Amino acid sequence: MTTVLVTGFGPFPGAPFNPTGPLVRELARLRRPAFTDVTIVSHVFQTSYEAVDRELPKLIARHKPDALLMFGLAPRAKTVRIETRARNTLIRRPDVSGRSPLGDSIVRGGPSHVVLPVPARRVFSAGRAARIPLVFSRDAGGYLCNYLCWRAAEAAQHSGPRITTFIHVPPVARFPRRRGRRQKVTFSDLFRASSAFLVAIAATARR
Repeated sequence: MTTVLVTGFGPFPGAPFNPTGPLVRELARLRRPAFTDVTIVSHVFQTSYEAVDRELPKLIARHKPDALLMFGLAPRAKTVRIETRARNTLIRRPDVSGRSPLGDSIVRGGPSHVVLPVPARRVFSAGRAARIPLVFSRDAGGYLCNYLCWRAAEAAQHSGPRITTFIHVPPVARFPRRRGRRQKVTFSDLFRASSAFLVAIAATARR
């Protein structure tokens, strides 16, 4: 049996609706032939440093996932982004609990970045087949998404999930628009593409 841990985030200052929370809950309910031997575990982090530090190690220890598929919101993005590395940096922006980082790096004296063990070509092909605007990114920012990427990459180096993928998504409307110009990316688009990402990740994890 293959286990894939799928995570998202809740709202945070400046983003009262974070689509990644409902997205991962919908993904956990998927029933497809491709998942007959796959256990999908979903989790939504509160958008706080403490939540990531407390919950990620427990999730990995409890479920022992073969792969980790993470989603986060990039409020200014126009496309879906596949993150390929995490930067050793923090921005002094408060999380949902009001806490701001004290320093400017995740690991003092550590490397400038770490590479995520993502099956990049397979994930990119899945997204392109789902017909969404998609790019690779080498900069996951300096907020909670980047922080989770770093902690996940650390876990992968210490007997954690051997496949670790982070997907940044652009903002979408909470409810579909009935009139007016169509959004570039809708929640339906995200769900279709994310389903394809999950299939690709699960297939890779089986090998």
